[in-house]
Formats: sequence, structure tokens, C-alpha cells
Amino acid sequence: MAHFTVIGLGRFGIAASMELIYLGHTVTGVDRDAKVAEKNVEDFTQLLICDSTDENALKELDLANSDAVLVAIGEDMESSLLCTLALKKLGVKEIWVKANSRAHHTIVSKLGVSRIIHPEEEMGVRVAQALNYPMVNDYLSIGHGLYVVEIHIKQPLDGCHLGELLGPSKGKVDAVMVKREQETFLQLDQDFEIKASDILLLSGTRDALKCLAPRLS
Repeated sequence: MAHFTVIGLGRFGIAASMELIYLGHTVTGVDRDAKVAEKNVEDFTQLLICDSTDENALKELDLANSDAVLVAIGEDMESSLLCTLALKKLGVKEIWVKANSRAHHTIVSKLGVSRIIHPEEEMGVRVAQALNYPMVNDYLSIGHGLYVVEIHIKQPLDGCHLGELLGPSKGKVDAVMVKREQETFLQLDQDFEIKASDILLLSGTRDALKCLAPRLS
């Protein structure tokens, strides 16, 4: 279990906080609006009213005990930047920042934060991918041009062997795991029989997975 601090409790900050708590972590929420704090006080491990642009005020929060601090301040770029600068001055090592524009991203990138997040753009890409490849339930970039995708096997592929399913993509796309109800299969050879409703994890480059996509529809 880790402890996180989320600064800025708009829709994005609240959603991130609630998911972290659901995953078993503790979260300190920070917002300068007392009404926001009162509305969400029951949901957080700890909730504080604080002007996050004030370095002295942030110093009182003991942020060194947080595994990471997420700056989720909404449209106020100036407040986001001042908060980020204050966190850097206080020696917070793991800082994630929500950026609302390219200008915001450019400035934050000069501050040496751990990660910059563009939630609207990232969700837009995911929606486009889902529309283009409806058989792909989710995907994850693992670096160096490689991706892991989650495929829900439909009825037309029931009984198909893994080698047949991969076809020309064998060697370019690897089967990582199959989940079938409560069972998990990790040792997958070419003769492994796929069943309808299986969840199949595949890994490969974007181009290789794209070439395989028509066989999975």
C-alpha cells in the first residue's frame, strides 16, 4: 500500500483519487475550495484545504511521506505551474502533472517532473482505437515500440488454435496469457485451443498487431 497526495479536486482529481483508494492505497486530497473539501471529505483518507500555490502552506502538508504527488489542477495554468514549482523547491521527487494545453506541457517539461498527463488527449486516442479495433478491449504501451493488447474472443473464433489465429503474425506477435473464467493459462503453444469469451493478451509492435487485427474481428 502506498500513500499519494492529489492536489486539485475537480472531476479528474476526484476520479484518480477514488481509483487509488479502490486499489488499496491511502490518499490525501488537497483543494483551496472549502465547499469542494466538505463535499468529498468522507471519501478521502485525509482532505485538506490549502492554497497549493503557497510554498509555505504546502510545507505544512509533510509531502515527503507521499509516494507521489499528482497536480490535478484544472484550467488555471498559472496555479498549476506555481504549485509544481513549489513542490520542486520542497524536494518532492515524484511529481505527476495534468497539462491542459501544449503551452502548459512545454513549460512543465522544463521543470523536470516525473510525468505529464493529457487526460482528454489520451482518452481520445483510446476511444479512437476502440472504434477502429472493437475487438480490442484495452491496450498498454510497454516501451520500445511494443504494446500489450487485451482481446475478447468472439464466437466465430471458438475452437480456433492459437497458431491458426496468429497466422502470418507468428514470431511477430506473442501470446502472453489466456484467461478463461476463473482459470489462467500462461504456457501457450501453437495447438492451444481458443474458446469464445476467452480473454487473450497479445504483445507485439503496433504494425504487427495492426496486421493481425482483421483476423480477430
